Formats: sequence, C-alpha cells, structure tokens
Amino acid sequence: MKSLERFAKRMIPTGRPTLGAEELNAIREVLESGMVVQGPRVAAFEKAFAQYLGVRNAVAVNSGTAALHVALLACGVKGGQEVVIPPLTFFATASTVLMCGARPVFADVERDLYTLDPKDTRKAIGPKTEMIVPVHLYGQAADMDPLLELANEKGLRVVEDAAQAHGATYKGRKAGAMGDAACFSFYATKTMTTGEGGMVVTNDDEIAEKCRLLRDHGQAAKYEHVVLGYNYRMTEIAAAIGLVQLNKLDSFIVRRRHNAALLTQGLGAVDSVTPPIEGPDRLHTYYQYILRLETGYPKPRSELMGLLEKEGIASKPSYPMPLYQQKALKGKVKARKCKVAEDVLPRLMELPVHPLVPRSGLETAIEVVKSASKP
Repeated sequence: MKSLERFAKRMIPTGRPTLGAEELNAIREVLESGMVVQGPRVAAFEKAFAQYLGVRNAVAVNSGTAALHVALLACGVKGGQEVVIPPLTFFATASTVLMCGARPVFADVERDLYTLDPKDTRKAIGPKTEMIVPVHLYGQAADMDPLLELANEKGLRVVEDAAQAHGATYKGRKAGAMGDAACFSFYATKTMTTGEGGMVVTNDDEIAEKCRLLRDHGQAAKYEHVVLGYNYRMTEIAAAIGLVQLNKLDSFIVRRRHNAALLTQGLGAVDSVTPPIEGPDRLHTYYQYILRLETGYPKPRSELMGLLEKEGIASKPSYPMPLYQQKALKGKVKARKCKVAEDVLPRLMELPVHPLVPRSGLETAIEVVKSASKP
C-alpha cells in the first residue's frame, strides 16, 4: 500500500482540479446556512457565469450531460429528427440526442483542429436534420461562422457543446455565446470545476425558461408540474465552489496557455510529432494538450506512454474510436464514415498541461518524447 501511495504522489496526472482554502470556506458557509440545494448561490453562479460569457441567461444543472439533454429538448429536438455532431467527442454528445428520441448523424472533423468540419457538415445535412451541435474540443472553439451561416441557410438550430471550452474565444466571442444555446460541464478535471455540474446558456428567454422547467420536474411553482421534467438541479455546494472557480478561471487559462507554450516550444522541432495548433482568430484554453504522432514516429503510442509513466508523467490516448463505433450506439446512429477522425484518433495522446504541472514535469515530458523519436 505504501509503495502505491508513493507512486500516486510522484505521478503527475493528466488532469487535476485546482482547489484550495477559498473553496473549502465556500463549502463551509453553505453547510452552516442550512440551504444546500438550488438556492441563492445557484442563482448567483448563474448570474456571474452569464455575465462572464456576455449572454442573457444561464441555467445551472447537475452535469454537462444534463445541460445537453435539457438544451436539446428546449430547442425542440424530438423523435424522428436528426442532429449533426462530430465523431470526435465525449459519449454524451450523442447519447443526449438519443435521449430526446432523435438520431445522431456524424460529420467529420478538421484534421489539425479536431473540430467539426463545416464542409462535411453540409454533406451530412438531410431532410430530417433539425440541429447542428459543434463541439469546442480540447479547449478550442470550432469554426463557428460557416457553421452558423449554414444553419441559417437551412433553418437549423445550433447548440454549442462547450463542455471543454470555458473561456475559449472565436473572433473575440466567447465559446458558448454564439449559437441558440450552449452547454458547459464543471466535471472535476475541467478548466473550472464544481465537482459535478453543468450550465445551459442562451440569449433566448424562451429556451431558458424551458430549461428551468425541465431541470426541476417541470415545476412552474411548488408541486405545480406543467411539463414532464427531470431532477437535474444543482446543489448550493456545487454553485459555491463554482463562484470561487469562476473568479480564478482566467488565471487558470493563463497558466494552461503558458504550460502549453512550453510544451509546444520543446516539441515543435521533433520529427513526426504534431503539437496542438491554435486556429486563426481563436484563443485555445488547453483543457487538454493533445499530441499527434505521425506515421514516421519510431515508437507506437503505447510504448511512448509507458516511457512517460516510468518518468512520473501520466499520459493517455484521446477517445479510443470515432463515437459511431461505440458498442452502445450500434444500430442507433446514421451510418456515415468519417475518414479524418478514423485516421487521427489512433495517433492522438494527452500530456499534462493543467495549472499544477511543475516546469520540471513539462521538461521531462519533452525530453521523453524527444528521446523516443530517435530510431
């Protein structure tokens, strides 16, 4: 047991929440207040998060998945419809579409940015398409202008999956402030966290009101249920943590970008390795630092990860497969091959970039990748 504890302390994880005395004090205040579920702190967190993004409404829920579910429902997604999503994303982007009775349809990603390709999105749209869900992946916004123009042309809704993109920007606009609605996750390893939690944001008051009903059993007033809803409420404890974390978010982003710049500077000259690329007119917040091993890299990804682990640097593959290949989705999604996603996914791996990674850890990671690149 002691050896395992020493190993855990030595290993630099790929993700770790940055929490301290302020969060502890905020939790203590909630417990002392006696109000622990969806009270004044939830309302304050919603207001502060909306102001941060520059949107009219924010609706707090208990997870990013819940945020996607109620946002899709509030925007009118229902049985028999189709929703275009990328294959390189977390499972909830697809599962929530199915939870609404609709069917996910996949459009490919851009090779260097890993976000939804507007050109392939156009090809994926059919007569049953109701919505496009761009995913702002790894901390970088998708190419939103052509996607919004396409949606306007076709009369489609756009819901941004911004679960990984707190504070990211696209042409000066915050990720989450461009579509009909957007969804955030505050899971433990996200750029800011509430432990578990999520948020729907929108400039549409009607969508916001529907989300508020759906998160709380469809209640317009106590025990007055006007629609079928869910128990998706956020706790006061989560909101209290979120208020503290939101105040720190910009400093977290600065640190992540600093760490990412050091990694990219050190790895940029390594043959057959492609560091993450920041798209034009975008601010990448590096929720994850994703390295791509090209065909000429002499060692398989698994071996490189083993070498990093020996030096105390945790690493892991990105998503194991395009989402449409997941067993749980077989026969439930519209078959459409995404060649770019299938090509890049076996090459992608994550290195630690969070604020708690010491410079020595970054330097070690660089050295291991460099050394392993030599035949």
